[in-house]
Amino acid sequence: MDFKWNYEAPTQELMEEARELSRAVGISPILCKLLIERGIKSKEEAEKFFNPQLSELHDPSLMPDMDIAVDRLNKAIERNERILIYGDYDVDGTTAVALVYNFLKRYHKNLDYYIPDRNNEGYGVSRTGVDYAYETGVTLVIVLDCGIKAIGEIGYARQRGIDFIVCDHHVPDDELPPAIAIINAKRVDSTYPFEHLSGCGVGFKFMQAFAMSNGIQFQELTPFLDLVAVSTASDIVPIMGENRVLACYGLQQLNTRPCTGLKAMIHVCKLDGKELNINDIIFKIGPRLNASGRLYSGKEAVDLMVETDYGRALELAMNINAHNEERKEQDKRMTAEANQIVDTLEGLSERRSIVLYNEVWNRGVIGIVASRLTEIYYRPAVVLTRTGDVATGSARSVAGFDVYKAIESCKDLLENFGGHTYAAGLSMKVENVGEFSRRFEEFVSDHIEPEQITASIDIDAELGFKDITPEFFRDLTHFQPFGPDNHKPVFCTGNVYDYGGSKVVGRGHEHIQLDLIDCTNNTRKGIAFGQNEYISLIKTKSSFDICYTLEEDNFHPGHPILQIENIRPGGNGRTGK
Repeated sequence: MDFKWNYEAPTQELMEEARELSRAVGISPILCKLLIERGIKSKEEAEKFFNPQLSELHDPSLMPDMDIAVDRLNKAIERNERILIYGDYDVDGTTAVALVYNFLKRYHKNLDYYIPDRNNEGYGVSRTGVDYAYETGVTLVIVLDCGIKAIGEIGYARQRGIDFIVCDHHVPDDELPPAIAIINAKRVDSTYPFEHLSGCGVGFKFMQAFAMSNGIQFQELTPFLDLVAVSTASDIVPIMGENRVLACYGLQQLNTRPCTGLKAMIHVCKLDGKELNINDIIFKIGPRLNASGRLYSGKEAVDLMVETDYGRALELAMNINAHNEERKEQDKRMTAEANQIVDTLEGLSERRSIVLYNEVWNRGVIGIVASRLTEIYYRPAVVLTRTGDVATGSARSVAGFDVYKAIESCKDLLENFGGHTYAAGLSMKVENVGEFSRRFEEFVSDHIEPEQITASIDIDAELGFKDITPEFFRDLTHFQPFGPDNHKPVFCTGNVYDYGGSKVVGRGHEHIQLDLIDCTNNTRKGIAFGQNEYISLIKTKSSFDICYTLEEDNFHPGHPILQIENIRPGGNGRTGK
């Protein structure tokens, strides 16, 4: 595929600032440029970035309604009230429920947890869930990763004598639900210093505040940070600020003493003995935990993460893995069907969005299909299916475009909606699908920038092979964990040549193993996955340009190998095609 390479050479002023920071910090000016672009401009800020500390976590009492929520929880425990932990069916929601349930059960036994059924109840707080709480004697519900828009449902619960504490991170409407407390850093009246926590992260802050109010040492909470790391990675929240601290220590916990359920899932993912990173969560652990809620019941994921017997946890993990295999088959089939529909759309080249509706598609998989469409066509995508008389769907976006605002512009057509900048859920009457598609396209066309719908790669810095030393690679690894707002840097090198050993590899001969030399006679090894179409260019003896990330060479630990993102003929200049 042809990509536009976006690279802007640093100004002389920026490089001087980077060299000054380099002298203070003791790492390459190239890496110091990356620090500056992340807002890190002093030695002190760099030290905090490279060595995050749990002491840097913000005071949870700064969160709106936190004191009210803690007071209500303390009273419930004092009175031995039955408490229900309620959460969304995705990874973020199920890890949040597992965290709060696992921590509170140390101090209160009259606990239960509940995950709504995606197909029968839909997203968020449901009347069915409220009825379950009432029938089982619950008087307090702690709802996690949802609830911020559940005005009618929480009002219904109040009529039945049930109080709600809402712990959410989704964007609130002007009107808030009638809960006892609403803990959400995105509230307009919030003064909390960081608004990008995952839903599980908000639950962690609630438990931190509860612990502080009862003289419980913070060390009692740290074993649950593995769940926070899984949610932070899976929910694609920025891994900077407080999230960076939580992710760093959460990964440390995941790699040393994960909870029994995650230990079993790590085994099922064949990750035993590997130093786990954010990508292992995003591409292996997270999708499996999500699979239960997509196809069957998200409660299975919570069952796994609260299980303490390893044998039973392994059975649960294997069952969830089977769900994931089934999910992949449905994903493949539905994506193929979606592509066939897109092929029949008139004026696709002029359209700035894709909205598809198929009433027989699986509601649990349409979010993945929407993601596939954005990757293939570089357009914000909404995929809808039918549930009764309602069309329900998921939206995904391209880099830099706020799909939540696009959906919000059509809210008069919707029954419900919620989400983030890059992912959202929505529902509407079936008869509104056509008008929604028209108005959504109109909003996107008016607000999206041309470069946001172009296949492109953002390049962070230009390197010569001589720059890629073991020391450079070691210092680069300290930028981890990577994620939104702290992406893995992409580098480029121009005018490289085949050193003679480049060849096609893989069972289907789809990859290229690269043996390269640059114009200063420095050599490097690389791998280009799924890019065998470039082998003829490489073997012409002509120069070509590469852009790549740096990964650890499995055969030479501590040394980098180039993972090629794209290849193009030499002499194209540094930007553009």
